[in-house]
Amino acid sequence: MAAADRQQGGPARSGDAGAGVSDGSPDGATDATTRNAAPDQPTAESAAQSAAESPAESSTPATRALAESGVDHRIIRTESAGSAEEAAQLQGIPLGALLRTIVVRRGDDDYLFVLIPAGRRFDWPKLRKHLGVTRLSLPDADEAQAVTGYVRYTITPFGSTRAWPVLVDASVMAEPVVSVGGGARGVNIHVAPEALVECLNADLVDVTAPEPG
Repeated sequence: MAAADRQQGGPARSGDAGAGVSDGSPDGATDATTRNAAPDQPTAESAAQSAAESPAESSTPATRALAESGVDHRIIRTESAGSAEEAAQLQGIPLGALLRTIVVRRGDDDYLFVLIPAGRRFDWPKLRKHLGVTRLSLPDADEAQAVTGYVRYTITPFGSTRAWPVLVDASVMAEPVVSVGGGARGVNIHVAPEALVECLNADLVDVTAPEPG
């Protein structure tokens, strides 16, 4: 989890360090979409093939949970990305389709997942207003792992050790497909936003703002 805004400062950038960013095809598959890939840049397909693993090696609690859910999705495996922009490029998707998972502490043993798109700013006042609270905070990496089962940069609501409430930023509904972390670096779940919200029983809420400028 990102350490920024741990004490509720200004809006956090969705591209800051945080949970893993990912996409999807049936578990164990290494095929990947190439839409939106630039002509002379690595495509999601080539990246996925170069990082291909056997299904047993790359299976995660998240991919197993998706397989069991019956939700239409794809698992895309790429090399580990160093930024949100690189992750989107490797997956062949727009930056706004790349979702970051943030764990927010609402109180003692009370957490929630917030999914926001890259390229937008996490707006703490909006979140506090929606939840009807005056204070929220971010757990550190060890605490986040203890309550989700995932290490930093790989956190996702899917397959979490505890089913915390999920909020999804409303802006994601503009994308035909979004990418969510798959529980390990380079493992990404692609799913329609409507299916994502339904599968996670998530609340669709406006909790971000456009990046300035």
